[in-house]
Amino acid sequence: MKYTIFNAIHKELGAKMVEFAGYEMPIQYPKGIIHEHNVVRQKVGVFDVSHMGEFEIKGKDALAFVQKITVNDASKLTPGKVQYSAFSLPDGGIVDDLLVYCMGDWFMLVVNGANIDKDFAWCQKNTEGFDVELNNVTDDINLLAVQGPKSLDTIQKITGVNLSDIEYYNFRHGAPAGVEMIISRTGYTGELGFELYFKGDFATAKHVWDEIFKTGAEFGIEPVGLAARDTLRLEKGYCLYGNDIDETTNTIEAGLGWITKVNKGDFNGKEVIVRTKEEGPKRKLVGFIVEVEKFIPRHNYRIFANGKEIGHVTSGNISPVLNKPIGMGYAATEFSQPGSKIEIEARGKTFPAEVIKLPFL
Repeated sequence: MKYTIFNAIHKELGAKMVEFAGYEMPIQYPKGIIHEHNVVRQKVGVFDVSHMGEFEIKGKDALAFVQKITVNDASKLTPGKVQYSAFSLPDGGIVDDLLVYCMGDWFMLVVNGANIDKDFAWCQKNTEGFDVELNNVTDDINLLAVQGPKSLDTIQKITGVNLSDIEYYNFRHGAPAGVEMIISRTGYTGELGFELYFKGDFATAKHVWDEIFKTGAEFGIEPVGLAARDTLRLEKGYCLYGNDIDETTNTIEAGLGWITKVNKGDFNGKEVIVRTKEEGPKRKLVGFIVEVEKFIPRHNYRIFANGKEIGHVTSGNISPVLNKPIGMGYAATEFSQPGSKIEIEARGKTFPAEVIKLPFL
């Protein structure tokens, strides 16, 4: 088991800890998931996401290498910009989704915590023919996500950087609370938010944590666990690797055509992805609302329409904001249009649902 630098703080705050991606992580705090969810939607919450992986890509061919292994067009990036992207297999399957940070003449890739070893091995496997240096700096970097309508007001009080000038998917270097860090206008909640990347020992990390909570106190700041992070991203229709996307799905099926730039030159999986785009995918990732109460659509529940199996659920939960069961799943393309009536099977029964246009909020 690995531990983030904030582990002792979570325990002191009474967090329920679970194993996640090889780390002991806070799933929730004493006030519960729905409370934490609403804190982020209405005020400001802080997530420890130090389990995420960071890779440095340096060398003469850094850009060419990133272009080859990701589906988005990294040539469009300039220093201070961030891009959502994905690693693709030769057959189009998704190795992982990730963020690409343009640091000048090198790049930082931020990958999912559960995939760090797999992703780094995949990057290493693809270095043939490229003059690049790869460094896995995951263990050196602490990462806090400060998310919610009051996140900017909270962090602005401890930094001289004008946060209002940082556009979505951009970053600046600064020293909030006197600690050098990357201040990134990103997050996976759908709310205004920032992700703070910094190095340092426990004393440094605790200082940053304490300063954020001190300045955020007037805005109702609270720590938030991974369970609320999941319900927050689901309400916004964001994919979770391992649930909604994996090596058996491609970006076109998953509704990620917008990050897949087939005209940028060669990249892993391009041929299959282009063909899928031209022919049209046989299935699509859809969002749906279940039309009965107190039912949670779970991962791998089967989806039916007109008595015929047409797909499966990938993610589901009760939306704390809508107070309704919501979910995402792959359905045959003919049933992927908003308004399509489907049924979710569980325990030998079926429950009516309707496909909706994502996001839910």
